[in-house]
Formats: sequence, structure tokens, C-alpha cells
Amino acid sequence: MKRLRILPFLLLLLTTSSFAAPIETTTPQALPAQPKSLHQLQQEFVDLRFGMFVHFGLPTFQNADWTDPDLDANVFNPTSLDTRQWVSTAKAAGCTFICVSVKHHAGFCMWNTATTDYSVMHTPLHRDVLKELTTALREAGMQVMFHFSILDTHHRIRPTWPFTREKTDFIKAQLRELLTDYGPVNTIMFDGWDAPWGRISYSDISFPEIYTFVKSLQPNCLVMDLNGAKYPKDALFYSDISCYEQGAGQKISADDNRLPAMACYPLQRTWFWKESFPTDELKDVQKIVQENIIPYNKAYCTYILNAAPNREGLIDSNAVAAMQRIGQLWKNTGHIVDVPEAPEPITDINIAVGRRCDSSWSDDMNLMDFACDDNFGSCWVSSPEVKSPWWMVELDKPTAVNMVVVTEGNNSRMEALTVEVRQGKTWKTVDHQTVTAPRRVHICRFTPVQAEAVRVRFTAQNNTLSIAEVGVYSSDYL
Repeated sequence: MKRLRILPFLLLLLTTSSFAAPIETTTPQALPAQPKSLHQLQQEFVDLRFGMFVHFGLPTFQNADWTDPDLDANVFNPTSLDTRQWVSTAKAAGCTFICVSVKHHAGFCMWNTATTDYSVMHTPLHRDVLKELTTALREAGMQVMFHFSILDTHHRIRPTWPFTREKTDFIKAQLRELLTDYGPVNTIMFDGWDAPWGRISYSDISFPEIYTFVKSLQPNCLVMDLNGAKYPKDALFYSDISCYEQGAGQKISADDNRLPAMACYPLQRTWFWKESFPTDELKDVQKIVQENIIPYNKAYCTYILNAAPNREGLIDSNAVAAMQRIGQLWKNTGHIVDVPEAPEPITDINIAVGRRCDSSWSDDMNLMDFACDDNFGSCWVSSPEVKSPWWMVELDKPTAVNMVVVTEGNNSRMEALTVEVRQGKTWKTVDHQTVTAPRRVHICRFTPVQAEAVRVRFTAQNNTLSIAEVGVYSSDYL
């Protein structure tokens, strides 16, 4: 494993005429003094309606989106880099922001970082690409979003390697730079975290710690995680905005979505530029407008379309033309829908996962452990012979519990639930809910209470009950 070297910030010097003239950067704008409510931020995000994604970095110079984690950074040499061209391309399409991948899965940093030498500042370009882009965006009156991978194969933040305190601190140091040195950031979109392609859990790298850290630096910065394939659509799990990566098979329902949402997709074949892109057939922009942007916007969803710059640092002419065509077919008129108030996002660690559990009689092989296996596709199913089913989980020690979240299976018919905690030999009721409208996710929040075990009792229609997950949460678990 390579040693992580702490390097001083380097000045942006440019002495060779082979590069396009860099944008003169200015001091980042001051952050707003008054934090906004989460609902207001969600509404403002949905009102943006359409943005451009930019994936640009080492994968641009290899014919793969996932590069060799130890690829020599010197291959990165865009000889005509012009971030203003990216911005004008996005503007012509009606985009109100650009979301740029500041660090993809291989760990190469697109900004001037003191955390590692695996960055744009240690390449022949030797320019802070992110600083130039954020400056160009603000000149154009557009907003800034970041895409940041928790998975980092170069720095060995990946499965089978120890998730040490130093690695969390390394991520936080990078986020501090990004959220301190580049002005107001509308949203940071995390990737590779709690995802099949990353396999890093929210406890390996603590989600509540990172979430709280981001909010401490920029309270008005929304936090998103690309986890839409895993969690039910009825609540916000580990994200201020419900996220759907269409290229990974995640598709939002424009008919019944009720949460503030984001959907993203590449205009070209993949996220990073490939040698065939200048002549490849692109996505049908007419379909993108009619089948994605317009219906998704009406369903509280902002759409993000990726246009990948080439090895010269410019977006290919065919992609520029496609984005311009979108701007001819569709006009961004801003606000069109009022976003419903969503339940507060679930951001703490589910401490029930994998713990010893018990229940009333299960139906067939659908045993009680399916309700705490961190898999929303499997269910504990109560035997229809049981009139008053229950499920419980043992905690390792007395723990301050403040929330229980019950997610039903698709065919369950719950009427009511009661949450109880055990203190010594005594069971105490901490919440009771009657189900008044059909929904899968039931969030029970209450004043923190010490618990050695948690039990949920259920009432169901026709004794039909299946439970995909019971989450038990404690703000003590960072």
C-alpha cells in the first residue's frame, strides 16, 4: 500500500503555452449566514429541474470508467481544457447547475488538495480544475454540486482493507477542503457507499459522522447518496434527496413518487469519455425530454444528464449539439410543483442488523432473522395462525434508543404497531401508531430511552403480516 503523503497546497502556476489559458479564480463567495429548513432546500433543489453531470479525470485517459487504482497521474494531460465551454454547453440546454465528479472511485482528486499527491496538481496540467469550474459557474449564475466517492481504490478505502480512524479522517479532510475553499455548494452526492459496487457499509465509514460534518461546514448543503436501488421509496434513508442512477437500473416512478428526488443518466454510452464517443450514437434527446425531464420534474425530481469532456478537456461537438437541441425542445421555467413535506431523513446507524432476534411463530421458512438482515427484499412472515404477532431484537448492552423504523413487505396489511423496550425485566411502551393510510415504511421517533432489547407488537388485517426490516437507531452510534 502506498503511504498517504500530506503535501502543502501548491500555487496555480502556468508557464507553458500548450495549455488553454486558465480561468482567473477569485475568493469563494461567503456562505449564507442563515441556515434554511430542509424542506425549503428540497423545494429549491426540485425547482432547479435540470443539470449537467461532468465525469472527467484519469478514466478519461483510459478506456474504462474504473481505472487501475495505481495508474500514473501523469497520463492526465488535457491540452485545451476550458471549463467555460462545459458551462456554456450546460447553459444552452437549460441547465441550472453542473454536478462535477470531484473524486471518482479510483481516488484521483480534481482539486488542489493537501491530503494526497494523487491529484490534478501533480500532473502535466498542474491546474485546479475544480476552482476553474466553480468560478465559471458562478460567472454564469449557475449552481455547484459535487459528486464524491467514498470508495477509493487508490487509497485502499475499499472492501477487505481495514476501515481505520485514519481513513475516516482522510475523507473528512478532503470534504473540509471542498466545502471550505470553493464557496457555497448546493449538494454533495456520495457514491460507492452502501452500494453493490462499493460494499462499504454506513458503519465502516460512519454515515452519521460524515453527514453531521458536512452540515457543520455548510448547513445549506444537501447530502445525497446513490442508494436508490436498496431502500424503499416511502422514506429518505441516508439521503436528503431520493436518488436514482438510471444507468444502474434504478428507475423512479413518475406516477407515485412523493419524495424530493434526483435521477441521473449519461448522454453518451458511459460516464467517462471513450475514444468512440465523437462518432457514437448518443441517447435520443427527444426521448430524454419527453420521457424523463418533463414527467420527472412533475414528480418532484430533478434530472441530471452527463456529458463527458474528452482528453483535450472539451465536450465533443456531437454532445454539444445534443445539449443545444435539448434547449430548443424544452425551456426551464423554474418552479412547477410544490414538494410535499417529507419525513426527516434517517441518518443514524441501524444497530439491529445481524443481532440476535426472536419472534412469534413464523410462516414456513420465513424466519425472524430476515427482518434484520439489511436486505429489503427478504421478509420475516408471521404465521397466519398468530393473532397478535411480535418481533424483538436483543442489544449487546443498555443503549439509548430514539427511533424504530418498520418496513413492511409488499403484501403486508398492518393496522397498528406498538414499540416496547426492555429495561431489566420490565417492558415499557415508547410508541404506538395506527396505520391510517397505506404505506410500507413506519417511522417511530421518541425521546431517547435506555433499552436492553426492543420489541414490536403488530395488528394486521386478516393476520397477513410480513416485515422486510426492523431498524433500531441510536444517535450514540457514530
